Amino acid sequence: MTHNVLVVDDEPKLCDLLSSALSQNGIQVFTASNGLHALKVLEQEDIDLVISDWRMPGMDGPALLAEIKVRFPQLPVIVMTAYSTVKNAVQSMRNGAYDYIAKPFDIDELDITVAKALQFRDILRDNARLRAELDHHAQFDSLVGDSPAFRQVLHAIDSVRDSNATILLTGESGTGKEMVARAIHKHGSRADKPFVAVNCAAIPEGLLESEMFGHRKGAFTGAVADRVGRFMQADKGTLFLDEVGDMPLALQAKILRALQERVIEPVGDPRERKVDVRVIAATNKNLLDAVANKEFREDLYYRLNVFPIPLPALRERAEDIVPLARHFAQTLSATAGKRITGFSPEALQAMAAYSWPGNIRELQNCVERATIVAASPVIEDIDLPAYLFASRPAEGGLTALLGDNPSVPSDLDAALAEVEKTYILAALHESNGVQAAAAAKIGISERSFWYRLKKLGIQVDKIVR
Repeated sequence: MTHNVLVVDDEPKLCDLLSSALSQNGIQVFTASNGLHALKVLEQEDIDLVISDWRMPGMDGPALLAEIKVRFPQLPVIVMTAYSTVKNAVQSMRNGAYDYIAKPFDIDELDITVAKALQFRDILRDNARLRAELDHHAQFDSLVGDSPAFRQVLHAIDSVRDSNATILLTGESGTGKEMVARAIHKHGSRADKPFVAVNCAAIPEGLLESEMFGHRKGAFTGAVADRVGRFMQADKGTLFLDEVGDMPLALQAKILRALQERVIEPVGDPRERKVDVRVIAATNKNLLDAVANKEFREDLYYRLNVFPIPLPALRERAEDIVPLARHFAQTLSATAGKRITGFSPEALQAMAAYSWPGNIRELQNCVERATIVAASPVIEDIDLPAYLFASRPAEGGLTALLGDNPSVPSDLDAALAEVEKTYILAALHESNGVQAAAAAKIGISERSFWYRLKKLGIQVDKIVR
């Protein structure tokens, strides 16, 4: 790989000497007579390293270094200085120089210093390239999943993240709408600006306008100081309006004007304020039904629905349940100070068979609970909440046990325990009391089988007598 080095010195002979020495190592050398000339070269050429003199007419070495750190922060700079001013070179390193060389310099020493600086530059470029690749391929951080339904969501995020279009995220509660909104912001052109989230359903109606647009001191009772609203807080960034379907009609008109005109008026202040905000709205309601019922403004709906992204329920992306569970176990175990390495096959089967009406949020809560109660690094089915198994009928004989029209039990837990005990006793009889064989018959682990024996008070030695 050929590197480009810029030599900056007001002595033409020194520039020629350095050009000749560096060219022998396959380096292409550019020269400049002072700092201003160097900046012009940097704007036109892809430079990998700058070697600059300390004292020059016009813009000197320290001034050039400061400007490079602002305009080209990843570009290494080597400072040349006389032996009598080494302390100045040390100061320049504190100001961001990669290294310095003292005049008169040894060519071998120069080659070594330049080689290290160029290697450093290559490492920075490789890291930047890898970060870019990871950003593109990492499925937007915590957005885990590879099902066809979720790949459509990822494709939509990738398409819209750099635009300023208003986005409407729809889907059931718990499908990850805020995570998607944060991913769009983080990987878009406004990533270095604020992300401000507002739950429209959680703020009292009387305070919502002040929360959104801010207020002046004395605008109403309790307004003891000026307040900056969420629109101004998110200026140049992203404003996330969660549960937008619960926004009062009176406020909807003002939100519509803010989106159309890009101006707001704080409560108690007649002056308009310009805002530059990218809005992402989210709802678990059917806004078209709300429009038909006069509960949501039609014009605001179309203003929000510029780029709709529907999020699938977890049951519609069943292939993602296991990867999501493993992702949550990894992150939550670190928070809980436990070492969780994975799930038993029985636990994975139980989670994959459940319908998850609470979607990703319910799955995360389930894994968090299992992480806390797990007695070993592997989460077993006994560590999972009981409700995961309540909706799953046993194969074959449940009707025989309960009859065609079973009555509603007064104690469901006790009734389920009796059903469980019946199957375990039958498995033990069929396997002549061999617990491993009995566990295999009903499809659970030996540890889980032993736990159930203890919970239900079953003594195996009495069964096989």
